[in-house]
Amino acid sequence: MLREFTQTFLLLFTGLFPIINPPASALIVLSLLPHATPAERTDLAWRITTNSFAILLGSLLIGAYVLAFFGISIPVLRVAGGLIIGMAGWNLLQKPDDEDNGDEAQAMDARQRTGSLASKAFYPLTMPLTVGPGSIAVAIALGTGSPREGLSPGHIGGVGAALVALCASIYICVRFAGDLERLLGTVGTKIAMRLFAFVIFCIGVQLFWIGLSELLASVAWK
Repeated sequence: MLREFTQTFLLLFTGLFPIINPPASALIVLSLLPHATPAERTDLAWRITTNSFAILLGSLLIGAYVLAFFGISIPVLRVAGGLIIGMAGWNLLQKPDDEDNGDEAQAMDARQRTGSLASKAFYPLTMPLTVGPGSIAVAIALGTGSPREGLSPGHIGGVGAALVALCASIYICVRFAGDLERLLGTVGTKIAMRLFAFVIFCIGVQLFWIGLSELLASVAWK
């Protein structure tokens, strides 16, 4: 049981953590919401974490069945997701430095700010910037690789522990992104955000190319 637990945990955690990349996702969230207060960032971190947990769990359990029901293949998911992620990264790269709107942002009504953050918590902050099509595709692939002899307590426990560890890392990174900003400084934070935005753009292009290559290969074989 312990062996199954360890194998399942390591498989899921090491397979999904580099793709989700919580530190990079946290800096991207910070760049989109630079004037959020600590209380707002705490609430936002919790919303993103719960959304991420639900998406990953759903992808592991029923993701393959949902795609099959709608006739959507993994390559098509990758192409569509690559376009969305690439566009998000490009928009972040082209986003001007928002230094002159601080007073205006501070003057916003608290209720309007809370509603605006809540509406952004799922899209685009959770999907596709934190848990995107790449993570979903990997989770679906891992979910279809359940043990042939059937689910066991060790396997189920490993899945649960991996999801909790992944989502805990997401929460910590988003919650304390402001502290990281103070550590890096204004200039360092802007540089890091631009670098991660470029990485996001490259991930989108790579995901799009992988999906497109698979689609072209499938057509060539026919």
